[in-house]
Amino acid sequence: MTTTAPIPVTDTSPAERIRYGALIVMMMLSFLLVTAEFLPNGMLTEMADGLGITPGQAGQTVTVTALVGFIVAPTVGIVFPRLDRRTLLVWMAIAAAASNLIVAIAPNLVIILLARFLLGAALSTFWSMSITVAVRIAGPERLGRAVMFTSAGGSLATVAGVPLGVILSEAMDWRAVFAVAGIATGLLSVALRLLLPRVPAAQVSSFRLLADTIRRPGVGLGLVGHVLVVVGHFLAYTYIRLALERLPEVDAPTIIVLLAIFGVGGLAGNLIIGLIIDRSFRFFAVLAPAVIAVTVAATILLSGSVWAVGAAVFVWGFFFASWLIVVNTWVGHRTPDRLEAGGSLVVVGFQGAIMLAAGLGGLLVDGVGVEVAYGIGVAALVAGAVLFGLSNRTLAHSTVR
Repeated sequence: MTTTAPIPVTDTSPAERIRYGALIVMMMLSFLLVTAEFLPNGMLTEMADGLGITPGQAGQTVTVTALVGFIVAPTVGIVFPRLDRRTLLVWMAIAAAASNLIVAIAPNLVIILLARFLLGAALSTFWSMSITVAVRIAGPERLGRAVMFTSAGGSLATVAGVPLGVILSEAMDWRAVFAVAGIATGLLSVALRLLLPRVPAAQVSSFRLLADTIRRPGVGLGLVGHVLVVVGHFLAYTYIRLALERLPEVDAPTIIVLLAIFGVGGLAGNLIIGLIIDRSFRFFAVLAPAVIAVTVAATILLSGSVWAVGAAVFVWGFFFASWLIVVNTWVGHRTPDRLEAGGSLVVVGFQGAIMLAAGLGGLLVDGVGVEVAYGIGVAALVAGAVLFGLSNRTLAHSTVR
């Protein structure tokens, strides 16, 4: 029996032209949100020293952000069932700005963790709504290209955002870095209101809809693979500074360069894969995590050579930066009638994986060392690649043979 894709229930009529101004402001928002989320990755040592805590405890600022995102992703559409998504994104940008400003003046870790709750909510809302907003801006036939813009902001954050945080933390107090991020995000909320089109909410949002979406052939299996891929990546990336510090005679400028190389690879992968993803998402869903597993292992095993590690982190960045494009395009093609639900499930998996990886990674790093964390990350990435391959076979078997 032939199965056909259901007709989307959201307003996804083809756009006469892509609103590039709207896509650029979405890219800038993802840049600032991702930069703020992972600023602690590049400043673990400074934050730990300033707060009188261990690097593993400082890494929990990422865990808390992911925990809130995990909770918000499946519920934001239910809590705000009719609110225009443009308005929702504007308020979330303001919340992220407030989060960064509070971190900049917080006297202890507890207040910082509470402030990061706001950032987690903003991040999760942005990524949950990104597919719906992208379709509204560019039309459903150009979904992959539109998602490329939003993901490019995250890639650019790894190129310039996190390394810039490291540079600024060397030149000034780490708190000033968060203050700058807060001010920039507050200003961007104005641009969001002016440039984004109105984006009506999806017609239906409920836990039953989310559960039914997971039960579709291959979707649940693919989402589990997605979680494992993100867990594997962040078990390594959350503590990448500690891994790079294993290099012989490494100094802060060298670490900055290596982080920038990771980001340059990510930006290149985002742009290159984004242009072809609409017709090749099945292939990259398996290839990307497999290659990332190899590069994560190489970062540890080849730590005697800065050049080898530089090559490894470039390829690692190239493939992971495209991951959200891959998985969002995969969901968009599999559940075109449930873009908001599918996007929410991707974010739930993403944030839950970050929470697990950062939390487990912190315990591993403080207890047995960064090498063990990286080894477990490699295993998770390989398992994720296998499950995505199986999910694509399941989906293929549900169509015409």
